[in-house]
Amino acid sequence: MKSKLKLSFWQIWNMSFGFLGIQFGFALQNANASRILQTFGADVEQLSWFWIAAPLTGMIAQPIIGHFSDKTWCRLGRRRPYFLVGAILTSLALVLMPNAQLLTNVIPAMFIGGGMLMMMDASINIAMEPFRALVGDLLPGEQRTLGFSIQTFLIGIGAVIGSWLPYAMAEWFGIGKTAPAGVVPENVIYSFYFGAIVLFLSVIWTIVKTKEYPPEEEENKDAKKVNGFKEVFHDIKNMPKTMKQLGVVQFFSWFALFAMWVFTTPAIAHHIYGAPIGDTSSLAYQNAGNWVGIIFGIYNAISAVYALMLPFIARKIGRKLTHSFSLLVGGLSLISIFFISSPMMLIIPMIGVGIAWGSILAMPYAILAGALPAKKMGVYMGIFNFFITIPQIINGIIGGPIIKNVFDSQAIYALVIAGICLILASASVIFVEDKDDVVEFKAFSGKKNVTNDNIVNLS
Repeated sequence: MKSKLKLSFWQIWNMSFGFLGIQFGFALQNANASRILQTFGADVEQLSWFWIAAPLTGMIAQPIIGHFSDKTWCRLGRRRPYFLVGAILTSLALVLMPNAQLLTNVIPAMFIGGGMLMMMDASINIAMEPFRALVGDLLPGEQRTLGFSIQTFLIGIGAVIGSWLPYAMAEWFGIGKTAPAGVVPENVIYSFYFGAIVLFLSVIWTIVKTKEYPPEEEENKDAKKVNGFKEVFHDIKNMPKTMKQLGVVQFFSWFALFAMWVFTTPAIAHHIYGAPIGDTSSLAYQNAGNWVGIIFGIYNAISAVYALMLPFIARKIGRKLTHSFSLLVGGLSLISIFFISSPMMLIIPMIGVGIAWGSILAMPYAILAGALPAKKMGVYMGIFNFFITIPQIINGIIGGPIIKNVFDSQAIYALVIAGICLILASASVIFVEDKDDVVEFKAFSGKKNVTNDNIVNLS
């Protein structure tokens, strides 16, 4: 197998730029989907059930997309055809979701909105998974942490703009932030339209600016020997040890993230703004929803800055310790929201959440990529998504009933549970094997490129 050449900063930037638009759309979904679904009639305990559509779709789509993108080669390349299809479908979903009330003569708007949530997440997965695999395809081992960190930086920028846009539309441009019961406010609708445009154009930028290389002859021969879903199941059975260990970390991390995305708006609306539980048409609830977009933007901005620091931190203390520390900070920050009574004070815990989010988007993939066979990079990145989607599905099934029956529909307790889960994720990182982690110990040993496994022998 040919060794991979190092790429310039701007080459890595261009190959990841489409992630900015994908996360722009993802941020609009995360900050506003619960708000939209409640507008269409969903109760707070039903929100997690609708959100199941997103991870369930991802769990099915990503391994399939990964498998077929590994086997694809055409004029657009290997991964880029999936970028294009995903961008088109996601843009359509962004336009349709906040307008579900227009189709209420056929199906209740709540279910149309849930269907658009499913379509949006499936489409995002079609585009997102090959972006992860592209880093493994094109970058040598010593540039992988940088590659995933640049992706995370662009994710953060897109998410900041996407999260803040409804607030900006209302407060800066005077677009309506309230609407009759059952209708999504105009500031949210126009934000989704703008997000569709940004997503599509940023993905096109990556398609135009990135060059992929055809698979080697040996890969083509292997591709003809085996075919279809049987190979995917074989790969699941034989996943690398590091991938299984990271699965535990991912389970707790994404169980927490799902709870945060689903319940932050109703939690803040009731716990801090004083809106009655279940009241979605009041000014207090709409102000809370807009402010959640702002604080979600803040944690994404922090994640973007922190992502640029990750390669340097990981070089000093290792990828595992970097990730463990980041998750611990995020967990403590989420728990602290319970003790906050002022909207402005929410900015402080969002800094910690941003540190955790930046690490979640980069470090597990940097650790994993070194443990995967190169010609199965796509399918294993897709299978790895199981450890993201399964905890979200479980939370989606049990989260709403727990909040309703145990905590009397007080969504703030979902954020406390999320914080505890991030702390458990932090502890579980310790047990992950990362033989590919290279740490510089020039100052201590005079040696270059020492793996984590040899650190003990240097002391």
